[in-house]
Amino acid sequence: MKLNEQQLDALRELGNIGASHAAASLSVMLGSAVDMTVPEVEIVDIAGLTRVVQDEISAFVIFEIQGEISPGGYLGLFIPKTSAIRLTNTMLGMTDMDREINEMDESALLEVGNIMMSQFLDATATLLNIVMLPSPPDVAIDMAHAMLESVIAQISGDINSVILFSTELVCQEHEVTGSILLMPRPPMLNDLLALLDNVMNGTA
Repeated sequence: MKLNEQQLDALRELGNIGASHAAASLSVMLGSAVDMTVPEVEIVDIAGLTRVVQDEISAFVIFEIQGEISPGGYLGLFIPKTSAIRLTNTMLGMTDMDREINEMDESALLEVGNIMMSQFLDATATLLNIVMLPSPPDVAIDMAHAMLESVIAQISGDINSVILFSTELVCQEHEVTGSILLMPRPPMLNDLLALLDNVMNGTA
């Protein structure tokens, strides 16, 4: 799988638009500013994909991308355990940090992930002039690498690399961090590149 610099720039801008809307929705939920790192787009070998997140207990809210586009892509929100608890404490009016993630936390994280990823896909779909929807979300609490490896097994099939978009969201006031990962399989990636080319050439 090879992409030229123009294609990488186009994907980076697509992800930037989606992530900006996701960050704005998180900012509203927290009532605080949320900063976003410059998005990265890279082709990552399947075996090395786990290097993009630290291997710590985390919450992973994952969606399959659906709509007017080839199937086989996933959108995920990674939040380290400490940040996840800070986030749900803020939402639920709680203060106890010395605890495990419970069912109330998982429900709140599903809500947060659903709102943020819906905003991500709404923004990118509007740019591309298509319909893109998230599947019902799943949430898992586990070591980050174990969760990524599970997703990789579903994505990879007979390919040995994936295109990965990643950006980090940071809320300084509440000390909350998280990462958005977009992992399309080749057919979806080809659709995205063709649609982006149409947008850039004014034929969308």
